[in-house]
Amino acid sequence: MALIRVERLSPHSPAEAWRRLTDWKRHADVVPLTRVTVTTPPPTHEGTLFVARTGIGPAAFDDPMQVTVWQPPDADHPDRPARCRLDKRGTFVTGWAEIEVHPRGPGSRVVWLEELRVRWLPPFLDASLAASGRLLFGRAADGLLRRP
Repeated sequence: MALIRVERLSPHSPAEAWRRLTDWKRHADVVPLTRVTVTTPPPTHEGTLFVARTGIGPAAFDDPMQVTVWQPPDADHPDRPARCRLDKRGTFVTGWAEIEVHPRGPGSRVVWLEELRVRWLPPFLDASLAASGRLLFGRAADGLLRRP
């Protein structure tokens, strides 16, 4: 199991940062060789299902996820962080991811926390998986927060 934590400061309001980070199809724009299919009708809510397919041909795998916590920014409680939890339901990649968006001055602070398990990957490679995950998810967060 690899535990990955990525933190970013954003000039965007919490609502705008949240919108950018939880537009699941946009993740395919910033994660190489990935296509995202949302299989439940919008808008996103607890229970939403989507699949990220990563790779090429026979080297591709599906990463099905389900939204199990959905707490978008709340205008009535502006100091409360927005929070989303995704449970990974695949046979190759399992674990969970949490995205939190905290208010910070006129902008926001994003915390992306993920626990990954990859089938057949020996535990001694968890540190390498975590380092790779920090790089990948950090670049994804940067791209999602940068792109309109």
